[in-house]
Amino acid sequence: MLDRDGYRPNVGIILLNQADQVFWGKRVREHSWQFPQGGIKQGESPEQAMYRELMEEVGLEPQHVRIVGRTRDWLKYDVPANWVRREWRGTYKGQKQIWFLLRLVGRDSDVCLRRSSHPEFDAWRWNGYWAPLDAVIEFKRGVYEAALSELSRFLETAPIRAQG
Repeated sequence: MLDRDGYRPNVGIILLNQADQVFWGKRVREHSWQFPQGGIKQGESPEQAMYRELMEEVGLEPQHVRIVGRTRDWLKYDVPANWVRREWRGTYKGQKQIWFLLRLVGRDSDVCLRRSSHPEFDAWRWNGYWAPLDAVIEFKRGVYEAALSELSRFLETAPIRAQG
């Protein structure tokens, strides 16, 4: 499902623990780390998609988290042409995402990366709020920075970003 500009509607999830560290998942059989994210299916609201993706990728149910905030508008990124499937070239540009900031109210042991028959992640860890910007794939970096910046307003103490 693409919008008229060639962007696939998607949700991104920034999951916080009680120390305001963020959940970071390692993609299966790759050495790349990212936040949970996924497409919005036809007829699904962004919030419904977020809860579905949270269960599929992290194994958490709605009672394990509390929604702290979400981005006001869509954040977009373009996917480099060499990453786009051949049959989508010319129509698919990238993704537009609504980002959710969630607080884990359950326990670390509630995380289960194997709830889905097709796991996205094979490892996970907690990181400092801004740490993912240095490690995320370059074409997603701007969206990650925009999401983290916009959603930081919901935290009691604004996380300090080290200048690198």
